[in-house]
Amino acid sequence: MEISNEKLKQILEGLELVSKESLATAWAAAQESGRSLAEVIVASALISDAHLGQIIADALGFKYVDLSKSDITDEVLQLIPALMAKKQRIIAFERGADGIKVAMADPTDIAVINRLEKKFGENIMPYYATPTGIEQGLIRYQKGIKKEFAEIIEENISQTKVGGKAKDLPVIKIVDTLVAYANDNKASDIHIEPGETRTLVRFRVDGVMHDVIELPKIIHDLIVTRIKILSKLRTDEHQAAQDGKFRFSLEDGKLDVRVSILPIVEGEKVVMRLLSEKSRQFSLEDLGMSGEDLLKVKREYSKPYGMILATGPTGCGKTTTLYAILKILNRREVNISTIEDPVEYDIEGVNQIQVNPRTNLTFAAGLKSILRQDPNIIMVGEIRDQETASIAVNAAMTGHLVLSTVHTNDAPTTLPRFLEMGLQPFLISSTVNLIVAQRLVRKNCSQCIASEQVSSDVLKEKFSQALINKYFGAQKKSVRIYHSRGCKVCGQTGYTGRVGIFEVLPLSEEIRKLIMKSANADEIRQQAVKEGMTTMIEDGIKKVLSGVTTLEEVLRATRE
Repeated sequence: MEISNEKLKQILEGLELVSKESLATAWAAAQESGRSLAEVIVASALISDAHLGQIIADALGFKYVDLSKSDITDEVLQLIPALMAKKQRIIAFERGADGIKVAMADPTDIAVINRLEKKFGENIMPYYATPTGIEQGLIRYQKGIKKEFAEIIEENISQTKVGGKAKDLPVIKIVDTLVAYANDNKASDIHIEPGETRTLVRFRVDGVMHDVIELPKIIHDLIVTRIKILSKLRTDEHQAAQDGKFRFSLEDGKLDVRVSILPIVEGEKVVMRLLSEKSRQFSLEDLGMSGEDLLKVKREYSKPYGMILATGPTGCGKTTTLYAILKILNRREVNISTIEDPVEYDIEGVNQIQVNPRTNLTFAAGLKSILRQDPNIIMVGEIRDQETASIAVNAAMTGHLVLSTVHTNDAPTTLPRFLEMGLQPFLISSTVNLIVAQRLVRKNCSQCIASEQVSSDVLKEKFSQALINKYFGAQKKSVRIYHSRGCKVCGQTGYTGRVGIFEVLPLSEEIRKLIMKSANADEIRQQAVKEGMTTMIEDGIKKVLSGVTTLEEVLRATRE
């Protein structure tokens, strides 16, 4: 069996590698979230994944293997089929005269070892690999998935050219392979774009678009029709935009797919947003919020009334932040209702309403209806107009905690934006508790991370002198900065995953006075910084100095 949280805690206490306070905090976080203690410790950067792996392997009495540093040949990898590797969490990584070395999440699983020995007729040597290590090993199977997908297309297209019909193509398998491959590669969106002679499939991974494969135009309409059927959309409508969603079954859970179909010059373009169950497990800590900002947010969502606003451009993670707060507040003794467009994730125990303009169910109309449902907490997907803003503010004044999003560039700009919507200053100052502005930046790949000295002259081209003095040191000629070179694990991009950079603005008495005077965003920002607010670019710089991301990513996100 895998090592228990209690056993790992006991081992770490004996080794004294982590302070008692940090270990106690990690233990509490593991208990609260239901995650393993090992996962929390690595996520909190208390011990590296490789170091912790060695500790656990020693405790279990097995050798440890770091799969990210193992040169696994395709021949050895394919000894264990991808399906079995994923299900049993095992990876074959070396074969020799002594037998086959297999990395296992649970090297004590005798049943699996016996099955492998019976299958190959060779000695199986189990090694311990961490959950992260196993995931990185499974990525290696993806190199064959793309090739397999291309072969499915080409094989069936060649059959069609020989004499078959386009309708004879296995479109179900094509669409299923496409969605599964996108999920395996951690894509957030699939774009299927028709051209004059070919259809281009592109994935958005960590916020960046990547060309994946070109398909013959002959199968484009079949793919679109299949997606429409799954999404319960009209298959005979080709000139109007349609939106829908469907659920896709995976080996380890469900994948909600949100579909948007739009007619363009060369046909119907499809964009599918992938919303996996794993994405719902994010906590505010996982999203990248620092300790100081986390305390500010916790203090405000603990209040029974008022407004908490998340702000930023489309796709910056605002809704995910609000969902993370809702997850904390979701208890049996409170009634939570949301009005969203669209409902991105189903949250058990929360009453979620989908905006529907056809039935006049707008944000404003839905919000009015929610207020008659005796709610304690309300989430409004977006405040777009004066009517919605007015109802939300009044709800916050009458004993409800209201969470919502607004499209503004930063936290201080949100307050003048409400004034522009026609709200009275006294209403804004008496209801808004907290504003969280955010952006998403790509994280350095932990497997190929390196550092370099960057001269102060380069920094002066990118940042103000005040920021350089505060974070890099006024007298230093160079600063050590981290970046990733690119490897197999990150697909040579240097990045794996994304993390938020935040600007958290609680409304103090002084800022409320400025709102009453209809102060502009610059005046509010100056006062907020004076009171200790960390701006987004400052939060980004902190993450650069700690090796989480790069200077280029922070500048890209904050200057778009």
